[in-house]
Amino acid sequence: MPQPAAVRAYVGLGSNAAGAAGRLTQALAALAALPDMRLGAVSAVYATEPQGYADQPWFLNQAAELLPGPGWTPCALVDALLTIEAAQGRVRSPDPALRYGPRAIDLDLLVFGAAQSADPHCLVPHPRLTQRAFVLVPLAELAPGLRVGGLPVEAWLARLPYRLEGRRIFQ
Repeated sequence: MPQPAAVRAYVGLGSNAAGAAGRLTQALAALAALPDMRLGAVSAVYATEPQGYADQPWFLNQAAELLPGPGWTPCALVDALLTIEAAQGRVRSPDPALRYGPRAIDLDLLVFGAAQSADPHCLVPHPRLTQRAFVLVPLAELAPGLRVGGLPVEAWLARLPYRLEGRRIFQ
């Protein structure tokens, strides 16, 4: 009997706190340590211009491929991401004006195989994925041709006003 195709999940990572590069490395190690989870490919790290709340340091962003075992669901993975964030000192501000403000670490579930979820706790694919060059650039590096909402990530990226200078993303 043929084995079902492995689910590939993609996570966006970001930080603009002191030691941001180390925080990304620590988050990747925590992802790899999740039970019945394999860390796949990891993109380069990109310096990205803040969006929505510009008066803050630039972010370091990257994307990672995860290969979850059969017990994982999108919501279970979101819970694990939130636990990793909290362990690294992420505090979510109750002030809506600071929703996109500085953060120790940010881990977003971008895609979980072909799964779609409208659960407000774990929206999949990520609802703003197609609007963010800082997510699409590293995701296209990892998974060229990955389709989101019927289009390849490169097609979504081509629709955005952004500029890439080396590993710096302006949007």
